[in-house]
Amino acid sequence: MRRRGLSEVSPDYDVVVIGAGAAGMSAALFSAIRGAKTLLVEKTGFVGGTSALSAGSIWIPNTRHASAVGAADSAANVEKYLQQIVGNHADVALRGAFLKAGPAAIEVLENHSEVKLRAYVRHPDYRSELEGAALAGRALEPLPFDGRLLGEAFKLVRPPLPEFTLLGGMMVDRTDIGHLLSSTRSANSLWHSIKLLARHARDKASHGRGTRLVMGNALVGRLLYSLMRQNVDILTGASLARIVREPDGPVTAARLTSEGVSREIGVNAALILAGGGFNRHAERRLAALGTEAGWSSVAPGSSGDAQDKALEIGARLSERDVSATFWAPASIRRRRDGSQAVFPHFVLDRAKPGTLVVDSNGRRFANEAISYHPFALEMLAKGKSAIPAFLIADAVSVRKYGLGMVRPGGWGARAAVADGYLSAADTIEQLALRLHIDPGQLRETVDRMNLYAQTGLDPEFGRGSTVYQNHNGDASAGGANPNLGRIATAPFYAVRLYPSDIGTSSGLVTDEAARVLDVGNQPIAGLYACGNDMQSIMGGTYPGPGITLGPAIAFAYIAVSDALDVRIGGNGDAKQASSYGCR
Repeated sequence: MRRRGLSEVSPDYDVVVIGAGAAGMSAALFSAIRGAKTLLVEKTGFVGGTSALSAGSIWIPNTRHASAVGAADSAANVEKYLQQIVGNHADVALRGAFLKAGPAAIEVLENHSEVKLRAYVRHPDYRSELEGAALAGRALEPLPFDGRLLGEAFKLVRPPLPEFTLLGGMMVDRTDIGHLLSSTRSANSLWHSIKLLARHARDKASHGRGTRLVMGNALVGRLLYSLMRQNVDILTGASLARIVREPDGPVTAARLTSEGVSREIGVNAALILAGGGFNRHAERRLAALGTEAGWSSVAPGSSGDAQDKALEIGARLSERDVSATFWAPASIRRRRDGSQAVFPHFVLDRAKPGTLVVDSNGRRFANEAISYHPFALEMLAKGKSAIPAFLIADAVSVRKYGLGMVRPGGWGARAAVADGYLSAADTIEQLALRLHIDPGQLRETVDRMNLYAQTGLDPEFGRGSTVYQNHNGDASAGGANPNLGRIATAPFYAVRLYPSDIGTSSGLVTDEAARVLDVGNQPIAGLYACGNDMQSIMGGTYPGPGITLGPAIAFAYIAVSDALDVRIGGNGDAKQASSYGCR
């Protein structure tokens, strides 16, 4: 890897990639592995985009990792599952291309780079009750990565959300959390915890934060390390100012700007747009989502400017999506430095026993255990009465599972109450008054939930009725339903939830080769899109964990393969496969 200023980069490249999230980094890496001269351009000072803030899950069915967890699957089975959810909200040809190319993309990454993955032992698809759903094998995660291998380039990796770390920057995954919580009961867990804490103390002194990278940071670290080994040119702090295209012809160059300097860079094979979508684009965000950028969980660089430049030369945006963006319920808190923390409530608390979510009338409005995207859509559909909504838990639940930014064990609960992030009371009625909810109505709702906890059945919304929901509950709690538990032990707590966007679905319309299409549905030669700059093949639905990163990587592979095969005069799967690793 060579970090350069705009005035120092070469006058032309085979492939220029705009945006250094997982999609753009993958595209640059696939290009470099093929031996192409490659430039990766990032407008912010960090690489990783929103991917660095995420869990790093990658939904790609039928990879070689599926057999390691005993998963038997097929493309036909996956298509059957997706058709029931996505339907005609996205092009079926794109789904077919994804299912065919995804496993090949993973194989190339693992065979020719430092990207190493594994399948979650158990991670059900979100609509596990539907035909074709899988309980494991489709969702992959990156192996932990030692950020010290990056040297000075470690500073390029976008740090994770502070609220997802411990002790000022120590990243932990699910295994680490289990050991930390069991450290007083297990010698093995105690030793694991001691090693974690000792390393973090050293990292904090030498690097300012932990260098043991997990989840999205691990994926980004591995991609960056691989790009370094391939000597890819990376330009940070630079934006795409214009796409240069011959009249009704191919894209020939990209005009970039950085710190007042503007320069045109020639593009021989492909300009690939992977700018992260339009979540922070003031005008299009308001038009598409109906809300300003107050509750967004995406990285700062996702402002849609790369898409804007494509629209200027005739591209178009998808309009078939169920939702223009992906959503999650999130709680909001002001940090000590004055910045705003947006904490997505994915799986850690909503589905656990001893919790419920109500609107401003004190009534439940949705199944709390469904996945985050449809739950937030229910909030939006309910309107002002559910924005904010209130996630309520008793003392037992908070101690066992945490609540939002409050850790399991209740760590931080007192401070959270003091600064207003949490509301707390000794009775349900007192809590209702503090939330400006009718006390009688909230008491009635809690009493009904306590009855459901005894019977194990939720006749209102069916909470705990699917394998996916049960997976996020707690079977060890001993109740009749792993997602239901009594809300009975004081003090009682509540945190306010808001709908937060976590990525865009509506993007540039492409064909199955990731070529950007114009208003006449014809490909713009030399222009490709992947990641959130490209229309989602899920059509605004959310079938499983990692359904943004999986297609992002697959279509990065597809775009590079198509562009370089055209440039070298070849085509076909055999040509594509044989050309990887040719350097």
